Amino acid sequence: MARLPRLILAGQTHHLIQRGHNRQAIFVDDRDRRKYIDTLREVATIHAVAVHAYVLMDNHVHLLVTPQHPDGVSRMMQALGRRFVAWFNQRHGRSGTLWEGRFRGALIDSERYFLTCMRYIDLNPVRAGMVSNCRDFIWSSHAHYIGERTDSLVTEHPLFWALGNTPFERDAAYKALFATEITKADQQALTDSAIKGWPLGSAEFLAKLAEQTNRRLQTGTRGRPPGKVQEMNEPVDITSLTPIK
Repeated sequence: MARLPRLILAGQTHHLIQRGHNRQAIFVDDRDRRKYIDTLREVATIHAVAVHAYVLMDNHVHLLVTPQHPDGVSRMMQALGRRFVAWFNQRHGRSGTLWEGRFRGALIDSERYFLTCMRYIDLNPVRAGMVSNCRDFIWSSHAHYIGERTDSLVTEHPLFWALGNTPFERDAAYKALFATEITKADQQALTDSAIKGWPLGSAEFLAKLAEQTNRRLQTGTRGRPPGKVQEMNEPVDITSLTPIK
């Protein structure tokens, strides 16, 4: 079956996942992680993509981004792949691919899912049992958003700024969000949408998207969906994403 074209729209937020081939580690040590972040910062700037949140796991990466141009995300990820893999292979004396095919990702309804997706990304190391608190994992954007460091890779989204009138108020409000767990339904929806490439949002959000594209927005639908659009997509097997739980 032919792959669906990516649905990437300028000015919209997208949740991306980049995984290692055959579940292999994509970082050997912290020098690799720093190189990935530095390269991502460079190519994001070149291709006008705002990186709002990220986490570097052992065998995959999550990013939350907004492109200024429709081809910005694809160009950024292609450039990131070429530069980082060439450097990684030379450093570690290896050859061949590092990634499991092309990156996965989906457009999300920012009003409904942006802050939830940020927490989902921040909590990956906790769900994987790597740390007990996401503030203890340094290879994510979490520390930036709770005021413990300034991360030059991060571009803060207007929805984060809406949390408070001052940096202190915004940091405190973001910390407070972690007092409530992400629902299993939201967690599954964010994973499923990114893996399958289906946009995630309210019925109204998906209906508006249908007016902008002829691409299928859900399983079994083409173009503008008849009647009410379902908000959730059918679940998929996510075991290949270990150690996400």
